[in-house]
Amino acid sequence: MGRTIFLTPDVITFLEGEGNYTFIYTNAGKRYLVSKTLKSLAELLDSNFIRVHKSYLVNSNYVVERMEDDRMLRMSCGKEVIVSRRKIKEITSILDHNNMRISA
Repeated sequence: MGRTIFLTPDVITFLEGEGNYTFIYTNAGKRYLVSKTLKSLAELLDSNFIRVHKSYLVNSNYVVERMEDDRMLRMSCGKEVIVSRRKIKEITSILDHNNMRISA
């Protein structure tokens, strides 16, 4: 849209890649489209951001629930993000290490 918006990493809940474009979702419920690949944005973000799928990069601070045998993550904004099968163990380990696990 021809405008520049500055976002700090702490307000980004997750990013969704669509080819050469990426949607950035924020904790305020906003969604922004940028003309950069998910890979190029991942290189700019800190270790709180985890690549969980070829199309998704999540901020681990905003993961509130793991569902469906750890194949889905519910984000604090209510959106659900899929985890690739190959990464389930790695993502589970990272999230268990970063957060206290509570079974309900």
